[in-house]
Amino acid sequence: MEAYRTQNCFLNSEIHQVTKIWRKVAEKEKALLMKCAYLQAQNCRVESKYLAGLRRLQEALGVEAGECSELLRQLIQEALQWEASEASADSVVLSPSTISEYDEYGFLTVPNYEMEDLRLLAKIQALEVHSHHLLAHEAVERPLRERWATLGELAPSAELKQLLRAGVPHEHRPRVWRWLIRLRVQHLQAPGCYQALLSRGQACKHSAARQIELDLNRTFPNNKHFTCPTSSFPDKLRRVLLAFSWQNPTIGYCQGLNRLAAIALLVLDEEESAFWCLVAIVETIMPADYYSKTLLASQVDQRVLQDLLLEKLPRLMAHLGQRHVDLSFITFNWFLVVFADSLISNILLQVWDAFLYEGIKVVFRYALAIFKYNEEALLRLQDSLEIYQYLHFFTKTICDSRKLMHIAFNDMNPFPMKQLRQLRAAHRERLEAELNELEQLKAEYLETRAAQGPAVPEGSPSEDEGEAEP
Repeated sequence: MEAYRTQNCFLNSEIHQVTKIWRKVAEKEKALLMKCAYLQAQNCRVESKYLAGLRRLQEALGVEAGECSELLRQLIQEALQWEASEASADSVVLSPSTISEYDEYGFLTVPNYEMEDLRLLAKIQALEVHSHHLLAHEAVERPLRERWATLGELAPSAELKQLLRAGVPHEHRPRVWRWLIRLRVQHLQAPGCYQALLSRGQACKHSAARQIELDLNRTFPNNKHFTCPTSSFPDKLRRVLLAFSWQNPTIGYCQGLNRLAAIALLVLDEEESAFWCLVAIVETIMPADYYSKTLLASQVDQRVLQDLLLEKLPRLMAHLGQRHVDLSFITFNWFLVVFADSLISNILLQVWDAFLYEGIKVVFRYALAIFKYNEEALLRLQDSLEIYQYLHFFTKTICDSRKLMHIAFNDMNPFPMKQLRQLRAAHRERLEAELNELEQLKAEYLETRAAQGPAVPEGSPSEDEGEAEP
């Protein structure tokens, strides 16, 4: 017994020592991984600054720099070459500055722009995004993933709202979105509804079918799932949009719905779920006439956004107002497709995570945040043409999702829903009065023309006089 007791004490001591060694090794490995991520992030930033420096040199030298200009072109071409073959999707430690060609949802990390300058900007932005991702991986993303993994059955709560605002991890997003969608459309769902709508579409051709077909080829040209000839996604998208056109005959189909449904398909990877996501957005989140022929509610929201921008960012709005810049040319599409064409995918889907839970208010918050994020850059531009050119691509330069989220949900406060409803009601009343006045003017004009009859200028031949006798 004494021998066993001694042996047991020895083994316990050994286990304790091994456990201490294992913990030290685990802590050292974690520290090394964090250091490696930090160094990779720094490397990405250095490469990003190098590319930005090349671009500025190219702009400064212009076309008359001879050999220097040629050398710059060569350096830029080398910098734009892919290192995708070295990437390893399963490894945390990537080769320095390596970026995957496509993200997890199939979007090109660096789009194939025709203009070299835009491709260079896209590569700079991709490096910045990769840098932010590497730095946030251990400090932010891992704890967030662990919290989502321990989250059981979902239920509306303040904690869930904060988690959704921070973004749902890729592996949990389909499950979370299905729950969010069901929360909004459970009163509309019925067993076999989607299949019945598809059968109806096969039996009778919808008037919107031609426009849907045209828009299929224009849906996300920078996503491999919608450009690959063998992909099943275009067929799925077609069925979803046709089913919706039968589900909601008041709208039928409106340009922009293809992008909403496509985002749902990319995340949910199942067409019936994507269909109900589209129904949730159009019929429960957005106002009733957001996608109608007149786009009345969409126009109202643009006026509301203008008021909010004047309140939250007065210096920027004064600057743009002096140069007669109309932001609705840019922002109208943001609201119609919930930023689907504007933000890079990881930020876009983080916006959608909160949008599906909280509604349209999230779109207003992020629209304001985007302008705040780029306020200083916009204030430096003095020419209206330069400003419009910058506005066409400036959303793609946003790479820090944490900073954008903080601006949207902290810097833009207070943001009461009551204020939003009041602004909407006031602008809707004014807009409807303007539209009624236009309709009245149109009716008066047509009535006047009808009373006058067809006008023939004096001395001009009539149609009959112009015809030769047989």
